[in-house]
Amino acid sequence: MVFDVSVAMTWLLFLALFPIAFYWLRRAWRILVKQDFSEVALKRGESPANPEKFAPYAAIINMVGGVVIIFVIVGVVLGVLAYETWSAIAGSTIWMKFIFDFILSRHAHPIVPKKKA
Repeated sequence: MVFDVSVAMTWLLFLALFPIAFYWLRRAWRILVKQDFSEVALKRGESPANPEKFAPYAAIINMVGGVVIIFVIVGVVLGVLAYETWSAIAGSTIWMKFIFDFILSRHAHPIVPKKKA
């Protein structure tokens, strides 16, 4: 095996999966167990008016994303998943997590027209 840019990027992606899974599962734990809604559906760093309404959805998004990433890590370590498979699953999971968080934050902060004076 020759160490080149593609090998370095592969290792970088694989090693980045560990803190990503930890962070997402920790957020789900904080939401579900500790009832900490401070990171639920943030828009520009601001929580919605009723974050407890959107907390189950945020917890599910984080839990599913974290579990899929753990599945990928275990699959790579055991040699069950090929490079194309695990990189596709990991990349799709990361992108879908960002997209679903964005959708949830925009749904939690509806556009309210300003009242005319």
